[in-house]
Amino acid sequence: MRDRRGQLVRHASAAKTVRGSLVSLAGLVGAPAVNQAGEDVGRVVDVVARLHGSEPYPPVTGLVIRVGRRRAFLPADTVAQVATSGVRLRSARMDLREYERRPGEVLLARDVLDHQLVDVDGIQVTRAADLYLTPLAGRTVLVGVDVSLPTLLRRLGPRRWQARPTPERVLDWQTVAPFAEHATDGPAQVRLRGSRASLHRMRPADLADVLEDLDRSERQQLLGWLEPAHAADALEEMEPAQLENLLREAGPQYAARMMEEMEPDEAVDALRDLGSDEREDLLERVPATRARDLRALLAHREDTAGGAMTTRLVTARREDTIGHVRGLLAEQAEHRTEIDAVAVVDAHGHLIADIPLFHLTIADDVTTVGEVIAWLAQFGPQIVVSPDTRIDEAADRLLASRASSLLVVDENERPVGRVLADDVLDTLLPARGRRHFRRFLQ
Repeated sequence: MRDRRGQLVRHASAAKTVRGSLVSLAGLVGAPAVNQAGEDVGRVVDVVARLHGSEPYPPVTGLVIRVGRRRAFLPADTVAQVATSGVRLRSARMDLREYERRPGEVLLARDVLDHQLVDVDGIQVTRAADLYLTPLAGRTVLVGVDVSLPTLLRRLGPRRWQARPTPERVLDWQTVAPFAEHATDGPAQVRLRGSRASLHRMRPADLADVLEDLDRSERQQLLGWLEPAHAADALEEMEPAQLENLLREAGPQYAARMMEEMEPDEAVDALRDLGSDEREDLLERVPATRARDLRALLAHREDTAGGAMTTRLVTARREDTIGHVRGLLAEQAEHRTEIDAVAVVDAHGHLIADIPLFHLTIADDVTTVGEVIAWLAQFGPQIVVSPDTRIDEAADRLLASRASSLLVVDENERPVGRVLADDVLDTLLPARGRRHFRRFLQ
């Protein structure tokens, strides 16, 4: 008990020390700047930092001080102390030239405070109610973001309250991605390290939620940070109305790039929501082969198998080995959500069989595709649909087959696409409500 009590006392003392060393940015703005003699020389307007680099916590590079009608810049090495009560300078000498922002500099009060940011750990969009600075290894660094409501209320109170840190809900700076570029006067070439890497590790569905919650400028900035393929995956998870707005905001060049990166069926869904002129403009900007495929899908009615199918197919021949087919699947790893079976065709492209991936995983590498087809024959003929099959009829066939997709074939029995269970749900649920897709929803 004595050891436990001592441990608690040490933790409490450490927490009190950390809390006591924090400097509230909201409280610091407007605080006095004094020289060595304690004479008031101006008021703090903003704190300058560089948010890129190898440091886990961005160092403060200087302060913007209002002296009379001028805004002067004080380099960090001329500042002796930064505290809740104000700042103390090392020297009375100051450069009184009007401050001009340099590339890479971020004004924390102007660019980050009260602006949206992404909590990449909690996967949510929030706002910076306050920023906390602290001395570390002879420098002042940015360590945390306060996102609590009490902090907003504190800032509305008397001046003596505003300077008092209230770190009740603080995010570690390393876990957030702020949006500062849009507010800079010059080309602030901000490049975040850890937070952006965390954004790239987020699941597409989580990124889609973040994109839907961001304001327009922040949303475009976040898209600019992402690789096109990763951005396209997130866009595929967005609500149709939100995706439509985003594509319009992004401009035709970026929207066309997304049409190129998105899965064919998802790209067509997005194109259907646009006006005919906008749709044609985008199709003219994508590569000719891609545009031809998208136009072919758009030619099908939305409530048919052809209108809901993806054209992403993996095909094999009867004489191929399972090892060879696995190699074909490995090449399509980035499209794994669109592929759940392999279509087997003859030399003329006519369908012979459709083999689910499960049966390919349990077969030996040296086994031929023909041997797997012979074994599957005991379960009866496979179920396929045509591009003109109504989507509700396709849903009934999907349920009857107890499969997770149906192959779509043309009048010559050549595979042209695949209808996935989630595409059937997306098409039917708005009009007919939830169907009993027990296998798929599990």
